[in-house]
Amino acid sequence: MPVSDSRIYLDNAATSWPKPEAVYKAVDRYQRENGSPFGRGNHDSGAEVQRLLTNCRQRVAKLLGVGNPQRVIFTSNATDSLNLAIHGLLKPGDHVVTTTLEHNSVSRPLTFRQDNNDLEVTRVEPDDSGLITVDSVRAACQDNTRLISILHASNVTGTIQPIQQIGELAKELKILVLVDAAQTAGAIPIEFDSLPIDMMACAGHKGLLGPLGTGILCLSPEITNFLQPVRQGGTGTQSELASQPETLPARFESGNHNVPGLIGLHAGVGYLLEQGVEQIQLHEQTLLQQLDEGLRSITGVTIHARSSQAPQLGVLSVTSDLYDSQTLATLLSQEFGIETRAGLHCAPGAHEWLRTKSTGGTVRLSVGPFVTVEQIDQTVNAFKTLHQF
Repeated sequence: MPVSDSRIYLDNAATSWPKPEAVYKAVDRYQRENGSPFGRGNHDSGAEVQRLLTNCRQRVAKLLGVGNPQRVIFTSNATDSLNLAIHGLLKPGDHVVTTTLEHNSVSRPLTFRQDNNDLEVTRVEPDDSGLITVDSVRAACQDNTRLISILHASNVTGTIQPIQQIGELAKELKILVLVDAAQTAGAIPIEFDSLPIDMMACAGHKGLLGPLGTGILCLSPEITNFLQPVRQGGTGTQSELASQPETLPARFESGNHNVPGLIGLHAGVGYLLEQGVEQIQLHEQTLLQQLDEGLRSITGVTIHARSSQAPQLGVLSVTSDLYDSQTLATLLSQEFGIETRAGLHCAPGAHEWLRTKSTGGTVRLSVGPFVTVEQIDQTVNAFKTLHQF
């Protein structure tokens, strides 16, 4: 893997880097040797694109446990997937239960609808360990609750939420469930069809190791009866129709696909299927434990919301007694080549819960498949150097 020795990349929760070598080669080959769109050419290069994107959909379905690949919808990113799920489902007068930990990709569409007197929204707080409890969700539900929208794991704390139990509650109450799996897809094993949920939004450029500009919305068989497209246009199929095709996935995929991105995603998911998500999860958990133990030993560094009571992704949020978060992240980058992310991470509610919002948020360190033990050692040593009294 061609990684600079001077660069330690710990911002995988934003986007994964580096990508598998096969991703770079696939995108470059397509750009140089093919360049055709998807579903819009009766020639050999168009047929190759058709084959690769069909195979990409099949690979994603296999990796995420979606029985029918046609229920894997390609979008431009997880935000696009979440907007399709929210705006394509909810109607005036509906009530939504969500959480205070959500990314702005969920909270802002819901707030937009709420501000237009279109929806009623209840936001559930986590418990002391960072978990959203089934009891708190049950207490928030009403007779007109249409949807429970919950993140699979926080992009600030890494805490993995009990979506199986929350989904079971939703089925009991006949409420639909949307899961934001932007942080978890490709990082932990997921079997979508085995979960009691209806929609799952994923980012193609994070744990799935594809390029930016790629996203996925997984649909249950039942939800296709309710979800409406929010964009209409050319699909490359059934052009004689005046209205949007009803068949999947074209019903939700108007306009030209991001073919370079999806061909890269095809290669990234292929790498995950070959290596095994379980092995990647084990590697990242090892690095997380190493990072946690190292930083916890440093006076002046605080790790936020790391609990033994809750399962967690390879994400840590920290603050320093000596530096504000922006300064600390800048010093790590400029002095040590360690790339992190400082601030509120598009999740202000999570920082309100952590009590870090008013002080500028945290420095988030997030590992990935290609981070090494040696790089974690260097990161801990950098923190020690910056916190020598």
